[in-house]
Amino acid sequence: MTRLLIIGPPGSGKGTQAEHIARHFSVPAVSTGDIFRTHVSQETPLGKEAARYLDDGAFVPDHLTNAMVKERLVDLDVQGGFLLDGYPRTALQVSELDNMLASLGHRLDAVIELRAPDAELERRMLQRAKEQGRKDDTVDVFRRRLDLYHRETHEVVAVYGGRGMVVSIDGSGEPGAISELAIAAVVKFLTA
Repeated sequence: MTRLLIIGPPGSGKGTQAEHIARHFSVPAVSTGDIFRTHVSQETPLGKEAARYLDDGAFVPDHLTNAMVKERLVDLDVQGGFLLDGYPRTALQVSELDNMLASLGHRLDAVIELRAPDAELERRMLQRAKEQGRKDDTVDVFRRRLDLYHRETHEVVAVYGGRGMVVSIDGSGEPGAISELAIAAVVKFLTA
């Protein structure tokens, strides 16, 4: 039963790496983006409320995000472990996640931090915008998201780092090589 969290700045390949790492550990990758989309498409009460923020391009407030993640963490497919992607994003959400997991008799085993130079992240995002026609991947939007990541998510890494749970991975380079590096580092961490 492996319970992991992956953290990384925009453009770090977090979603891609989450899929590969989760597959290796035979656990589902649980993305907050997917959780939001499911709630919104099913028009759940939480989804309807979250849609108002998403439609305006704003962050979904903590109380809604926490409630949706809490619902997801009791699903049967995550009872044997998971890899969280996109949550927690703030120190307050770390405390909420701790409480959720404790109420289920669980805890996180490790936190994977993907790192890459800002210039490379920007290059990747612009390439993605070009390849996928994504209008939200402009330089200005990317830089705002990166700044927000550095300001808020830095706290999350600091909290987990203080607990000795962070496995930092160089997220530069080819995705397959990064996956191998990340998996090997997590296995070593979990068996140490």
